[in-house]
Amino acid sequence: TRCATVCRMKPVTVTTTIDRPRDEIHAVLEDLMNHEAFTDHFLTDFQRTETGVRVKGKGGGGWMEITPVESTPDRIVEEGRSGRGMRRHTKGIYELKPQNGSTVVSFTNEIEPAGFGDRLAAPLIRAYLRKQNGRALERLKEQLEAR
Repeated sequence: TRCATVCRMKPVTVTTTIDRPRDEIHAVLEDLMNHEAFTDHFLTDFQRTETGVRVKGKGGGGWMEITPVESTPDRIVEEGRSGRGMRRHTKGIYELKPQNGSTVVSFTNEIEPAGFGDRLAAPLIRAYLRKQNGRALERLKEQLEAR
């Protein structure tokens, strides 16, 4: 559709290097309930569902439903829905690249805005996601490297 290319916000990508093997990081990321430990600074009330998790954004962000749709050793893809009537669609993509005993972890958020308000707020939404997702990856790094 036309909106699939015109309405989508520019993706937000954050990256860090974690001094742990790829398979260990993949095992943590693959179970969405594990995400609470490193994303609870902006997501709360994690609940397992039949297909993934349901979480609530802090600060009035409302409920989100996140479902894993692809998992390989190098990549995990999650699709989400949020907003009024669950009309906002998102995709989260983790890429894991082994590098000299460590792993480069990138997380990309792709968002299809739910309406005019989302498109207007796109720069603020992207800045917020860059900050929160960056912090989440740094917290993941701290937690995994402390093991």
